[in-house]
Amino acid sequence: MKSKVISVDEAIAKYCHTGMSILLPGFVNVGVAETLIDALLKTDITDLSVISNNTSVKGRGIGKLVHENKIKHITCSHIGNNVETCEKVVAGEINVTFVPQGSICEKVRAGGSGIGGILTPTGVHTPMQDGKQLLEWDDEQGKYRFVEPDEPQKGKRYILELPLHAEVAFIHAWKADKSGNCVFKHTSRNFNPVFANAADHVIVEAEEIVEVGELDPDQIITPFFIVDAVVQGKAIENS
Repeated sequence: MKSKVISVDEAIAKYCHTGMSILLPGFVNVGVAETLIDALLKTDITDLSVISNNTSVKGRGIGKLVHENKIKHITCSHIGNNVETCEKVVAGEINVTFVPQGSICEKVRAGGSGIGGILTPTGVHTPMQDGKQLLEWDDEQGKYRFVEPDEPQKGKRYILELPLHAEVAFIHAWKADKSGNCVFKHTSRNFNPVFANAADHVIVEAEEIVEVGELDPDQIITPFFIVDAVVQGKAIENS
């Protein structure tokens, strides 16, 4: 198989640009592609539309992009760990769309699977349903029907959440072979496999890059055909 190993700067130059949408997996600092983020910071690329679970903390991971004013909009579950993100959202410097954590995973999963959306009860009768289509299960007819929020409820209701997809995904793997097969370690597996499926281009930073055939096939989570480039990363503490 052809090697996909390139330098981090080559990967950024080839696949990234101002105004792009980008999937950044990780939970606070665990499983975050810090090597790729640091390389992105060295460029003049800005106005990013980020999809992530959170914005890490000040000075780490995605928090660095926040600090350097690289993010225009972020779709995420929470920002409370990073006071700088909160300040920029309040000041109108970053636009934010909040999505419940389970829902954001499923929206990204739908985006990677070619599914038109998901139905979830999470957020019904809260601001999470504002501006979205509501469906209610009709026992008598045995099917869903669209309803308005102020209609009397007769059956279980669901929000139609649309899929999420991005131009680029930054993925952190424990090990990757030179063709792009990836293995994730412990909780770094959190959002990485799901997010890797939902981007036009996938750049993997691996703590260790090995020859093709060295990985146990039963341990491979993200297969080579999803990955466009592999770069040398660094180990993440507490992963």
